[in-house]
Amino acid sequence: MWLNPEEVLLKNALNLWVTEKSNAYFLLQRRRGHGDSGGKISGMLVGALDTVLDSNARVTPFRILLQVPGSQVSWVIASGTAVEEVNQHWDWLVQNLLHSLSVFENKDDVTSFVKGKVKGLIAEEVKSRQAVQEEDPEKFREALLKFEMRFGLPSSEKLVTHYSCCCWKGRVPRQGWLYLSINHLAFYSFLLGKEVKMVIPWAEVVRLERASTSFMTDTIRVTTRRRQRDFSMFLSLEEAFSMMVRLADITLRRLLDNEAFELDQVLQQPAHITKRVLEQQALKEYVLALFWLPRREHLQEVVVCSVWTPHARCHTPGTLYTTDSYLCFASREEGLCSLLIPLSEVVSIEKAESTCSLPNPVIISVRSKRAFQLIELREREELVESLTKRLRAVQWRQAVFRNKEPRKKSLISPTPYYTFYYDTMYSEEAGSTEKNVRQEMTTEALISTFHHTQPDSPGNKSSMEQVKVRLWEDHFSEYGRGVHMFRTEKIQKLVAMGIPEALRGELWMSFSDAASELTAHPDYYAKLLEESMGQSSLATEEIERDLHRSLPDHPAFQNEAGISALRRVLTAYAHRNPKIGYCQSMNILASVLLLYCREEEAFWLLVAVCERMLPDYFNRRVIGAQVDQSVFEELIRERLPVLAEHIPDLSPLSSLTLSWFLTLFVSVLPFRSAICVVDCFFYHGIKAIFQLGLAVLDANAAALCASADDGQAIMVLTSFLDQVKNDENPSPSSQGQSTDADGESLPQQMQIADLIRDSYEKFGDLTVPQVEQLRCRHRIQVLQAHEDTTKENALRVVTPDVSISPEDLADVYDLFKTEYFINLYWGAGAGGSLKHHDPSLPYVEQYRVDRAQFKSLYQLLAPWLCRVHTDNVANRTFNLLDQDQVSLINFRQFAGWLDTLYCGELNEKIRLLYRLHIPPALTENEDDPSPLKSPLLSTTRPLYVDCPNGEMMDYQEQLKQMLRDLVKEKEGDVEKPLPMMNQREFIQFCKTLYSMFHEDPNENELFQSIATVTSLVLQIGEVDHKSRCSGEAIPQEVAGAQEGGAGRVEQPPSDAGPSQAGAARSESEWTVSFAQILASLLTEQSLVNFFEKPVDLKAKITTAKTKQYHERVSLLMIQQGPG
Repeated sequence: MWLNPEEVLLKNALNLWVTEKSNAYFLLQRRRGHGDSGGKISGMLVGALDTVLDSNARVTPFRILLQVPGSQVSWVIASGTAVEEVNQHWDWLVQNLLHSLSVFENKDDVTSFVKGKVKGLIAEEVKSRQAVQEEDPEKFREALLKFEMRFGLPSSEKLVTHYSCCCWKGRVPRQGWLYLSINHLAFYSFLLGKEVKMVIPWAEVVRLERASTSFMTDTIRVTTRRRQRDFSMFLSLEEAFSMMVRLADITLRRLLDNEAFELDQVLQQPAHITKRVLEQQALKEYVLALFWLPRREHLQEVVVCSVWTPHARCHTPGTLYTTDSYLCFASREEGLCSLLIPLSEVVSIEKAESTCSLPNPVIISVRSKRAFQLIELREREELVESLTKRLRAVQWRQAVFRNKEPRKKSLISPTPYYTFYYDTMYSEEAGSTEKNVRQEMTTEALISTFHHTQPDSPGNKSSMEQVKVRLWEDHFSEYGRGVHMFRTEKIQKLVAMGIPEALRGELWMSFSDAASELTAHPDYYAKLLEESMGQSSLATEEIERDLHRSLPDHPAFQNEAGISALRRVLTAYAHRNPKIGYCQSMNILASVLLLYCREEEAFWLLVAVCERMLPDYFNRRVIGAQVDQSVFEELIRERLPVLAEHIPDLSPLSSLTLSWFLTLFVSVLPFRSAICVVDCFFYHGIKAIFQLGLAVLDANAAALCASADDGQAIMVLTSFLDQVKNDENPSPSSQGQSTDADGESLPQQMQIADLIRDSYEKFGDLTVPQVEQLRCRHRIQVLQAHEDTTKENALRVVTPDVSISPEDLADVYDLFKTEYFINLYWGAGAGGSLKHHDPSLPYVEQYRVDRAQFKSLYQLLAPWLCRVHTDNVANRTFNLLDQDQVSLINFRQFAGWLDTLYCGELNEKIRLLYRLHIPPALTENEDDPSPLKSPLLSTTRPLYVDCPNGEMMDYQEQLKQMLRDLVKEKEGDVEKPLPMMNQREFIQFCKTLYSMFHEDPNENELFQSIATVTSLVLQIGEVDHKSRCSGEAIPQEVAGAQEGGAGRVEQPPSDAGPSQAGAARSESEWTVSFAQILASLLTEQSLVNFFEKPVDLKAKITTAKTKQYHERVSLLMIQQGPG
C-alpha cells in the first residue's frame, strides 16, 4: 500500500534491510529474516525487535524507498505484506514515474514531484477505505494493515479500534496488540520468535468484567464458554473496557434479537460502525436515559454553557444537549439542576446582545410566558440557526395534527408520529364512532370517584394534604411549573415526602414528559380506540383475562367503569405497539395510572413507562427486567458485601425482587405506601427502584443472614414489606415492635417515608451513567443465558432421536451455530433468508443454515468426502434434507443426517446414499464436474462368480439365489418404500462410490469390489428390462426383490416436477431397486467393512473447530473476489 512519504536518514540502519531491486531513484527492500527458511538467529532477533518497538518494519516486511542521487535522505513511499503486492507498486513506479524524473534538474523537485504523486494515490485510496472515517487516517491505515495481515479475515470484517496491552497466559504476560472489530476481539503477540494469535467472536463472550489478580490490580477479564482471558497494561483501561463492552453488547443485540431491541439505524449497518460512532452512540444513550427521551430522538448538538437559575440567583454551569425535539440541560454536578424543554413548548429562540457579564446569550421563550437565558455559548450563530430550523419543523408537525378536524376527505400525515400509527379515511360513520368513543372515555381520575378506604388512616389526612399542596405551590412559583420546571435537590425532597393526590397526576405527566406528547398529538388516543374497537387478538384475550386481577381490592376496579377504562387503555396501547402488545404487570401499572389521571393521560403515561422509562421490560422475554435483576445482584455484592457473603447465590431472591421492578413495588407494598414509590419512580426513574431495593435488603440484612434457607429469606422480606406503612403522623407505638394476642412478636413496622429517605441517604450516589454501563455489561450475560437455554432445549428435543453422544451433539450444535454466525458476519450477509435469530420460533428452528453454509459444514464433518464430486453430493444432501423446500435446514434435520452417517446401521447408510441419487435430491439440471460425465457401462458382458468348490456358476443361477435370500430378509421390512433408480441415477451412484474410496488404505480392493457390484447390478437391471420389453414373465425372485424396493408402489406427488417422476418409471426403462443394490453390496465383504468401520466423530469435531473459520473465510473471500 502507498504510504505518506516518511523520511529515513539511514537506508539500512543496523543492517535490518536487504535490497532486492534498485534503480536510479527507487529501492525495493526486504526485511532481514523475512522469508528465510533456516530460522536464522538474525531473523528472530529482528522479529523480536520489531514487536518491542512496534516498528513499521515488522508489520511491512517489504518497502519501497525514494532515493535522490547525491542525497543522504530517503523516503518510505510504499510497503507491502507480500512480495506480489510490493512488486505491483514497483512496476507502477517504473512504468509511470521513472522516465519522467530524468527531466528534473533539481533533486528537490524530484522529491516534491514523487511525494505529491504518492499523496494523490493515497487520497484516492482513502476515499474508498474505511480509514477516512477515523480521526487519524494514517495511524488507522497502519493498524488496519496489521490486522488484515495477521488474522486473514475478510475485508468486510471492519476494524474499529486497537490498543497496546498485555495478555496473561497463566503467570506469563505476553505484550502485544488487542484489535477490536465489529464481530471479533483479536490479540497478536510476537516476542523472541514466538507468535501468538487469538480470535474471539463477540458472540462467544458471556461476561466482560474488570478484575484483580495476584499480579495485576486492574485487569479486563474476557470470559467465553470455554475459557477466560485476562488483559492488562492498557494506556487507557477505562476506554478500552468501555469499547469492548459496547461492541459485545451491540453485536449480540444485532445477531440474536435485532427486532426486539430496535437498534439505532447506524448500528444495524456494521460497515458504518467506527470508534467515533460508538462514542457518539454512548453519549446519545446517556442523554436519552437521563431525560427519558423517546428512542426516535437523535442527538444533534452538545454545548457547554450556563443557564440562569432564578431560585439560585446565579448562572449554573453545565451542558446543553439538543435533539430533534428537545432542549436538555444538565448541571456539571449531577443532580444539582436539570431542565427539559420540549420544542413543542417553545415560542421563540432569540440571540441577545453580548456583554462582558453575559457573553453570547440566547433567550428561549416558552408558552407559559417564561423565558430561559443561556450564556457562554460557543458558535452561537450556528446553534441558533439549527435550533430555529428544528423549531419550525416541530411547529409544522403540530399544525398537521391540530388541523385534522373532521372533514370529508383523507388527511394523511407525511410524517406519522410512530411506527405503528394508523391513519384512516374520514366518514360520517367514523365521526359518529369517534364521538361515541369520546363519550365513553373517563374525563377525570378514578380516585376522585372511588376512594380506597384505609381503616388506619389518620383523621388529619386532609390537613396534611393541604400542607403538601401549599409546599408544592410555593415550589412552582419559584422553580416553575410543567415539563420545563427546574429540577433540583429540593424537588427530590418534596417527592420523597409523597406527592399530594390533587397534584399527583399532573406531576407524573410533567416528570415523564407525557404532557407534551399529549399536547402534541391530540385525538391520537381516540383514533386508536376507534381502530381497535371490536378487534380480537391474542393481546385482547390476555387483557380480558387479567382485567379483574388489577388491584382487585380497590373499589375503582370492582366497578365496571374502572374495568372498562382499563380495558380501553390496554387495548389502545396493544394496537399502537404490536411488538409489545400486552405483557403481564402492564395491567397493574395502568390501573395505578388511571386512579390519578384522566384516561387519555393514563395512556400517554403508559407509553412513557413502556417505551422510555423501562425500555425492553415489556416484550416476550422481559429482557430489560432480567438485565436490571442482574444489575441489582451486582449492586448487592458491591453495596451490601456482608449480605452477599452470607448469601452467595442471590438468584433465588429474584423470584421476589423481579416483581419489585416489573410493578414498581405496587404488588408487594400496601397500596398507599406503593404510591409513594411510584412518585419517586416518575422523578428518578429506575434509579429509585434500585435504591429502594437496596434499602429494603439493608434493613433486613441481619434477618436474611440468619435465614436457614431461601424460603425463610423470602418470608422475611415479604413480612417486612407488608408492614411498610404510610401514616402521616404515626403513633409512637407503631414505630416499635408489637405483639399479637398470643404474645408473639410481629415484624417491626417501617414508614415508607423513612425507607425512602434511607434509600437516598445510603444509596443516592448511584448515577445514571453507572446504571447504563452496568445494563450494557449485564445485557451480555442475560442474552447469553437465553442462548444457553435455547441450546439446552434444542439438545433435549433432538437427543432422543439420535445416537450421537450428548457431548458430541453439543459440539455439533456449536459448529452449526458458528456457521450461521459466520455467514452473518461476512456472507452474502445478512441479506440471506434469515437475517437474525428469531427467539419466537421452536428451539430447533431458531438457527437454520442455507445451502452455502451447509456445504461448508459438510466439508468439515462428513466422514467420506468425494473429491471433485463432494460439492455435488453436498448439494444433493441439502436437497434431501430441505423437506419443506424453504432453502433452509434446521438443527434437527442436520443432526439426523449426521447420526445416520456416524451411528447408523449399514442398510441405513446405503439407504441414505440411494436417496441422494434419486429425486428430489438428484435433479435433472445438476452440473456435474466429474470427469466421468457419461461413462459407457456394459450390460451384456456375462458375469461369473467363484463358488466355494472352485467351480464357476453362471450369473443367472447366482442371481436367482441372491434374490431368494433378499425376499426372505425383506418380509419383515416395514420402512417406507423407495422409488426405483434408473440408469442415469445409478451411474451417478457409482461415481459417488468410486470417489469415496480414494486415499483409503484398501483403495484397490474397494475399487475391484465396486466394479463387481456395478456389473452385478447392471445385469440385474438388464434381466428385468429385457423381460418387460419382450413381454416375458419376470422371474418370481426378481419380482419379489422389486417389491422389496417397492419402486412401483410409491406414486409421485401431484406437484412433482419432471425430475421427480422417478417414482413412476416407464415399463420399458432400465431400473433397479434399493433392495437389489443393497443385496449386491452385501456380497462384497470389503464394502461391508468400509461402511461398517466406525468413524471417530469427536476427532472430526476437534478438527472442524480449528478449521471452520479458516476454510469458511477462504471460501467467502473467493466468492467475494478481491477488495
